[in-house]
Amino acid sequence: MAASVAGNLIGGAALGAAFQLLFTEIQTTIQLARAFKGELENLDKKLKSLEPLVKKMIETNMELDLSLSNTTNFETEMKKGTLLVAKCKSLSSWKKAYKRPGHTKKLRKFDKYLDELRKILGLQLGVDILAIVGGVKSLVERREKQENMAPARMVRDRGGVPQPPQFVIGLDKPLGELKMKILREDGSVLVLKAHPGCGKTTLAQKLCNDSEIKGKFGSNIMFVEVSKTADLNLIVRRLYEQKDSAVPRDGDGARKSLELLLKQIGPGPILLVLDDVWSESKYIIEKFMFDDIPEYKILVTSRFEFPALGPTFKLETLDNEDAMKLFRFYAKLEDQNSNIPDELVEEVVQRCKRVPLALKLIGRSLCGRPREIWRSELKEWSKWDSSVLDFESELLLCLKRSLDIFGQKDEVLKECFLDLGSYPEDQRIPATALVDVWTELYRRDEDDATAYLFKLSGFNLADVMVTRKDVDEEDDYYSEHFVTQHDMLRELAIHQSKQDPETQRKRLILELNEQNLRDRWNELNERTFHAHLVSITTDGNFSSNWCNMNLPEAEVLILNFQSENYALPDFLKNMSKLKVLIITNYGFFPANLSNFELLGSLTNLKRIRFERVVIPPLSKTSIKLENLQKLSLFMCTVGQAFDSIQRSKPFPKLEELNIDYCRDFVALPAEFCDAVKNVLRKLSITH
Repeated sequence: MAASVAGNLIGGAALGAAFQLLFTEIQTTIQLARAFKGELENLDKKLKSLEPLVKKMIETNMELDLSLSNTTNFETEMKKGTLLVAKCKSLSSWKKAYKRPGHTKKLRKFDKYLDELRKILGLQLGVDILAIVGGVKSLVERREKQENMAPARMVRDRGGVPQPPQFVIGLDKPLGELKMKILREDGSVLVLKAHPGCGKTTLAQKLCNDSEIKGKFGSNIMFVEVSKTADLNLIVRRLYEQKDSAVPRDGDGARKSLELLLKQIGPGPILLVLDDVWSESKYIIEKFMFDDIPEYKILVTSRFEFPALGPTFKLETLDNEDAMKLFRFYAKLEDQNSNIPDELVEEVVQRCKRVPLALKLIGRSLCGRPREIWRSELKEWSKWDSSVLDFESELLLCLKRSLDIFGQKDEVLKECFLDLGSYPEDQRIPATALVDVWTELYRRDEDDATAYLFKLSGFNLADVMVTRKDVDEEDDYYSEHFVTQHDMLRELAIHQSKQDPETQRKRLILELNEQNLRDRWNELNERTFHAHLVSITTDGNFSSNWCNMNLPEAEVLILNFQSENYALPDFLKNMSKLKVLIITNYGFFPANLSNFELLGSLTNLKRIRFERVVIPPLSKTSIKLENLQKLSLFMCTVGQAFDSIQRSKPFPKLEELNIDYCRDFVALPAEFCDAVKNVLRKLSITH
């Protein structure tokens, strides 16, 4: 049904987009927020009955070429409704049951608003509106006749460039760099890329209002929002409105109309800003490119890259100092009368991950509130199953929009993004580890799995970095490639992964520390979880005193730790479907592993990756991994791991062996080489 609504509504209209967003959010939330199922189903029915009326309202506005300002309240209420519905998911947990009655009242109040809206629209779009339409049409026709008879007039600027927010911090340096690219570099298209909520639009606004930019482009600066539901005709119409020029009605198409406008306001330099362009709207940029118009620049702001159209300028996140200043402004902590301790402010800013939108929303929500409330909110955010995203629906919607978009096109790519939350915060993720996971979990070959890394980078949901410049990718081994991710995007990945009940999630992501270990172990002990990917991260105080979990469906197990001694969990022996095991020590020195013999029970294991661990002599462990195809050792202590191995033959099907930066490694013993010579296809040794 959501798709039909989207198809029937006029593309690009703000009203249609707001209505569609609410409708889609309800469809998703009904399945996840059972505590509010009755209220959400009522809202769903009301929206379906409103669909034809909303469609007619939009068509009427478009048909008469009227401004949408008279329906601003409708758009605002739809957005409020979307935030209300989205919050239902975070309140479904039994731990937040005390908040449900208040939220239910808000949902019912919004339900009544929809009833009133239906009555109003029914009257407005009834018999009386036909007479109004006829009268306005005749006025429009008379005006057009007068304009056609009048001589051509000069195009005047109506000030279409929006002003940046009153308080902006941390953009002076990127503004200078961006300005240099616009003023001095060749090429007609430049893409300004950043994570959602990080200030792309604000930087573009500052650029357009900069004195040097105005000095070059004068009044020929145009700024238009494209958004997800882009409509070429509507965008061109808005540009004509900005220049106070009558939109041509000769039917020659939007591209020709735009070309006519650009030549009208020329021949001087022209700057066109296309704000918030989504990946599926690439054609909009292409339609706006004209080689025969000199000194014509297009600045695109986007979460995505468009490498085929032009270079990318990446806007980085605020540093800590600027993040503190921005938060203090919105929380109104500039005066000396504030009794909020600095350390409390710093903790909140840290939770906001230096994202301007998060700093703004959280700052406003805490503004003027006593420090007891600050501590209470911070305590909620700090719980193992909580996040700032659980409490700020607007921030959540902003972040997950791009996830929803590419998830509709490629569900596996969305799952790959969510898998990134399985690794510790602020740590580089080895590309080869991700490839191992995705190859087995999603039944892809390694080339396709590797391509997902770069697709995520293109969507600005991850960054791929190379640690050595002399790396040769021709051998298809990416040992020098690592993936990093913005902290807020990691929060999003974890947040989206935990929408289902814990025992039914696709991913079980556990982050254990000294404070929560005992409580979490009591909750997890003797329970069965159906996750396909399990990630367990522990701190340096972890004693390897494991609880007993049942993980019958797990195909991937990721163990992250910081201890010098680490025991593999006993529940490993019951993980009969496990195909990928990744063990990473984030401490300074290689860790000693115990219970190593448990690996012998993993009969379906295909890939193992060890990092910073001591590998015991395999001949003494008596393990035999019948189906192991790939073994990767990174910065491990190898010692005599491969000695006297010929008789035991622990890896009869080993096809690939990677030994990277293992300092004590000298050579593979001859007996090991004899044992694998008929099966090993790839050997990589890096020092």
